[in-house]
Amino acid sequence: MKPGTERSLVDGSAGNIEVVVARPLNAHGVGVIAHPHPLYGGTMDNKVVVTLAKVFVEAGLTTFRFNFRGVGATQGRHDEGHGETEDMLRVIEHARASTTHVPLYLAGFSFGGAIATRASARADFAQLVLVAPGFRRITAAGMGEAPDPMDPLLGEIGRHNAQNTLVVHGDQDDTVPLSDSLSWAAAREVPVVVVPGGEHFFHRKLHILREIVARWIR
Repeated sequence: MKPGTERSLVDGSAGNIEVVVARPLNAHGVGVIAHPHPLYGGTMDNKVVVTLAKVFVEAGLTTFRFNFRGVGATQGRHDEGHGETEDMLRVIEHARASTTHVPLYLAGFSFGGAIATRASARADFAQLVLVAPGFRRITAAGMGEAPDPMDPLLGEIGRHNAQNTLVVHGDQDDTVPLSDSLSWAAAREVPVVVVPGGEHFFHRKLHILREIVARWIR
């Protein structure tokens, strides 16, 4: 297919899923990126998601970002992370069908990071990038306390995939505690890159996030 960006609708379990696809020249893989919490203004046009998408495209990945159910042109209603995981898995299925026999790269920011973690347990991925993953949004503990790092609601990545997973988190994040990422990653021997001065949305730190992720997926 020709390089460029296109917007389309993909059939999902709750109706249409709005997807934006960016195709580079000579793509050698596909990437799927999940956005922040829908009930707090999260969309696929979030600046962190767009930054991740640009890095993926520059790395030669046909990149799919999408709106969760109830956001933009995506049909359905918010489903506390359960239906959103199905949304991501459906987009992964669509991405693989459109560009077969290439490796899959997954990413997510905040709530989308937690969803990407859960989806990764059901997808054979090459690399997984989690940016300030909001695990508390989808665990039994809820927002009031730190989640159990082994909570089954998070899903599980295999040990063989732990070495292909990266967490990036700012040390000034007052939305998602850095400690949540550290405890989750420590239980799985996953590396965490801490961005000094970085808050949740990486204001004035997006260039650092971009460079970290670009080096990781090369």
